[in-house]
Amino acid sequence: MTLSPAPLLTNGATHSAQSFRMMIRDLARGGEGVTQGSDLKVSPMTVPAGGVQIGDGSAIIQGRASPWQGHYSAYNIGSATVQIAPTGANARNDLVVLRILDPQYEGGRDPAKDAIVTFDVISGVPPVFASVPAGYSAIPLALINLPANTGTVSASMIRDMRQVANPRRTSRVYTASPSADQDWPGNRAGEWVAWPPAARWDIQVPPWAVTMRVEMTIAGVQVMKGSVWGGSAAKVGSLQAQSVWFETGSASRIHLISADTVAVPAAMRGTTQSLQALVSLDQNNAGVLQADVATTAIARVEFEEGIY
Repeated sequence: MTLSPAPLLTNGATHSAQSFRMMIRDLARGGEGVTQGSDLKVSPMTVPAGGVQIGDGSAIIQGRASPWQGHYSAYNIGSATVQIAPTGANARNDLVVLRILDPQYEGGRDPAKDAIVTFDVISGVPPVFASVPAGYSAIPLALINLPANTGTVSASMIRDMRQVANPRRTSRVYTASPSADQDWPGNRAGEWVAWPPAARWDIQVPPWAVTMRVEMTIAGVQVMKGSVWGGSAAKVGSLQAQSVWFETGSASRIHLISADTVAVPAAMRGTTQSLQALVSLDQNNAGVLQADVATTAIARVEFEEGIY
């Protein structure tokens, strides 16, 4: 078979299962993994026991029995239970996966009565095993590190191995400029203050955000009346990002630039937060910082989806 004779969806044509699997592959951009960061999370049983429970959600799995097998879409509604065998005298590591066994390519299951997509346990893998064995049409969900003589799985034994197939990202640039002079003479060394007042915005944190990258630039700040030494940073809500320190003489314009990557706390997701510039200026220096009509505050914030 060379070129597929009828593209999806063409009236009057018959489309094979492979055509739909290839469509899933294309829409997923060749990626595989869970759909969203909270999907198919593995956790201990509500009552401690020799198994784990897997939360609801969906995923994309690449077929690996054939180069052009395509990708599969699978979903779990509610909570599923997977049994983990007890250990004996030796410790053991088990990998919990979501697996596809398509009889067109492997195995002998009947799709009319047998489950083609299953939760499976690959027993006896290395303690830092991060991927499924070669040839498996499956995605890893969790690694269970079981000590010797154990029949109960606790939270400390579960290592999350999920990945988002296509993480969402959003990036936005915010700008502002003072309409009049905004001076800052400094205060006690090490004390951070929101400055300049113009560099403040309300931003929306996506409900799926796990990682935040923030860049803050206060361009064209004027240094007057002497030399200065201090630091600049950005703050989102209660999170202060990495600071950058500066030192310069009088009668100059400088750029205060800082950037950082920080984890987004669960309580911050889906909320509105204040984004502002910070400055720390040692009052023992003679100089004063001034933001004026020639100063521009520029902030770029990028949010990225991840596992949680």
